[in-house]
Amino acid sequence: MWTQRLLICLLLTTAALSVQAFERPFPPIAKRGTMSTADYPTITIDGKVRNLSPGAWIKNERNTIDMPVTLRGREFVVNYTENNQGDVDRVWILSPEEAQAMPPNKRPENQWANQQQ
Repeated sequence: MWTQRLLICLLLTTAALSVQAFERPFPPIAKRGTMSTADYPTITIDGKVRNLSPGAWIKNERNTIDMPVTLRGREFVVNYTENNQGDVDRVWILSPEEAQAMPPNKRPENQWANQQQ
């Protein structure tokens, strides 16, 4: 009986550690900026007023979706992508560790992709 409990605890601990080690996969075209929200569908990135595209989403540090109205009055360091019309379609609010890392569009493995654009 105690071995079964021990195995369950071990499995739960392993699962919890693997979730904490999750690294979010940002696309290589993602840009970095500082975002604040205004009246939906408007946001501000690096002082420029931008529109969210229809169907856009904003993911928080826990990788769950936040509604723009809940973010009002605060600034966040984000990675974001744009659609063909120039509207922002995906936003990831970064944790302090992610914000210190190099932006996806500036990473060395993306140099060839940046040269092709």
